[in-house]
Amino acid sequence: MRETTAGRTLALETSGGATPAGEAANPRFFSGFLTAPAAAATALLAVADVAAARYYRPSANASLDPVVTADGDRLRLESFSGCCGVYARLDVLAPGLDGDDVGHGTTNVDVNLPLRRALAGLGGLDPLHLAVGPEELTVRTFDGEFVEKKVPLPERWLRGFAEAQVLAAGFALRAEVPAVEAASLLRALPRPTRRPDARTSRWVVPAGRTLRPTTRPAPGAVCLPGPERLLTLQTVLRHAATVRVYAPAAADGAAAVAWEVELPGMRLTLMLSQSASRGFSGEGGVLHDLATGPAAADAERVAELLAWEPRIDVAELSAQAGLPAGRVRAALTMLGTSGQIGYDLAEEAYFHRHLPYRASAAESRNPRLRGARALVADGAVRLEGPLARVGKGDDAHVVRADDASGRLSCTCFWWAKYRGGRGPCKHVLAVGMVRGTAADAEAAAESTARSETAR
Repeated sequence: MRETTAGRTLALETSGGATPAGEAANPRFFSGFLTAPAAAATALLAVADVAAARYYRPSANASLDPVVTADGDRLRLESFSGCCGVYARLDVLAPGLDGDDVGHGTTNVDVNLPLRRALAGLGGLDPLHLAVGPEELTVRTFDGEFVEKKVPLPERWLRGFAEAQVLAAGFALRAEVPAVEAASLLRALPRPTRRPDARTSRWVVPAGRTLRPTTRPAPGAVCLPGPERLLTLQTVLRHAATVRVYAPAAADGAAAVAWEVELPGMRLTLMLSQSASRGFSGEGGVLHDLATGPAAADAERVAELLAWEPRIDVAELSAQAGLPAGRVRAALTMLGTSGQIGYDLAEEAYFHRHLPYRASAAESRNPRLRGARALVADGAVRLEGPLARVGKGDDAHVVRADDASGRLSCTCFWWAKYRGGRGPCKHVLAVGMVRGTAADAEAAAESTARSETAR
C-alpha cells in the first residue's frame, strides 16, 4: 500500500494471455475515469461483498478475488460467494468509461479492507480513475493508493461460471420496476440468519410496475430463493433507475433468479441459486452437453472463432463454424467449463472471457461425467428397448424414458434425492452416451447404404 498526495490507488496485476492480436505477456486493459464514480464505487463494493460472503453456513473465511475482464468496449467484474450460491457481475459499459480504448484481457481483483473503506468513503463529487497496465490496475481518488497482487482463481468458480451461464441462457425477463419499488420490497425481506432451517423462499408477483410479495407460489409468481441474499443490493439501489427480474419462464416451485440493476453507464446483476444451500458449481446443467460426442471437437472449432466479442451471436457463429446452432451452444457450454464463456441477460447473448484453463479438462471437474464414461467403458450399460440396465450385479440400476416427454429417470439414490433437479445422474448420462453412439452408427450405416444404392 502506498500513500501519496496525488490520490488513492488500487493496483492489480494482469494475467497476460490471449488477445485478438495474439498472445501478450501483459496486455493493457484500460486507463481512464468512471463517469459515475459514486455509483461505481458502491457497485464495486457489492461485487466484493459477494466474494467475501458465505450465505450458507456463514464463516469468517478470507475474501476471494473478483474476476475482471476487458472486452473491447466494456469492463466486467464478476464474483461468487464463498458458498458459490450467489453470482455477481458489474458491467461497466462504454458510457460509464471516459479514457483510453478498452483492451482485452482477464485478471483477478483483490479488494481488501483498506480499499473497501476507501470506496465506501468516496464523496459524491470525487473522481474515480482506473488504469490497468503491465504490472497493476490503479484506482485513484483524492486520498491515497492501494496495491494488490493477483491470487489464484478457485477451481469451484470455474464450475460456477459454467453452470451460471447455462441457467441464465434459459431465463426470461419477468418484471421491470422502478428502483424505489425494488428498494421497498428489499426492506420488507427477512433479515440474514445463521439458522439454515429458518431460511425459506419467498415469491413476488409482477403487477404492472410493482412487485407484490407473497409467501407461496402463485400464477405468474417469481421465486426469491434465500431472499436475504438480495440485501447486498440495498446500498446500490439509491443510484439506480430501474430493476429487472429474470427467471425461468415457467417454474412451479423454487428456482434460480437474477436481479439486474440499471446504473448510470453500468449494470449490476445478482443471480441466486435455487436455494441458499445449493451452490451453482453442483447444478449439473452442463453435463448433457459435455456427454455428447462432438462437443469437444466442436469447442475447438468455435474457440478459434471467438475474438473477445462482448456479444456472441450464435447464428453468426453457427454460419462461420459450419455447425448447427444446437451444436454451437453445446460447444459454448464446453468452453464455459474452463471459464471462457458467460451470458449477458440484458443483451440475451453470450460473451467471451479468457482464463488460463483448458476446456479439455472439463471431465476432471465433473465426477458424474467421469463415472458415466467409466460405466460405458466397462460395458455396464445394456439397452432393453425403452429401458436400460446400468451396472452389474447388485449395483445395477434401471433407467427408463417417460412415455410422454422422453425424459430419462433412474432408480439410483441421486435421482431419488434430486429428481433431475441437479442434472442427470451418471447412469442416465451413460445411457445417453450409448444411445448416442448407437444412433450415430445407425446413421452412418444408412448413409453408406444410400451411397451404394446411388452407384
